[in-house]
Amino acid sequence: MSEHTHHAIDYIEITALDVAASRAFYEQAFGWQFTEYAPTYLGIRRPDGTEAGGLCAAEEVSIGGPLVILYSEDLEATLKAVEAAGGEIVKPIFEFPGGRRFHFTDPTGHELAVWAK
Repeated sequence: MSEHTHHAIDYIEITALDVAASRAFYEQAFGWQFTEYAPTYLGIRRPDGTEAGGLCAAEEVSIGGPLVILYSEDLEATLKAVEAAGGEIVKPIFEFPGGRRFHFTDPTGHELAVWAK
């Protein structure tokens, strides 16, 4: 059985002006683990050890594009963890038809969201 699903999102790369600062942020805020391939590229590991994406160095980044949305079982605790790690909340917790979510920016300025039921 393949670990990849035909026509499904397979991998997401997040560019970073400072890979070490971005790594520290995602480790502290979300407990992410990384595989170190090079000083300029880290693989983002899922809890089962497979890779979900990469964190890669860039001299400049383009902010915007698709919104990456993470899931949380405790939205308020995740919001506090994002703030404690140095993230900036750009949309406080709000309700939408499927649940609640908030948006934040990481150290590079990328906007991501976290949702809960």
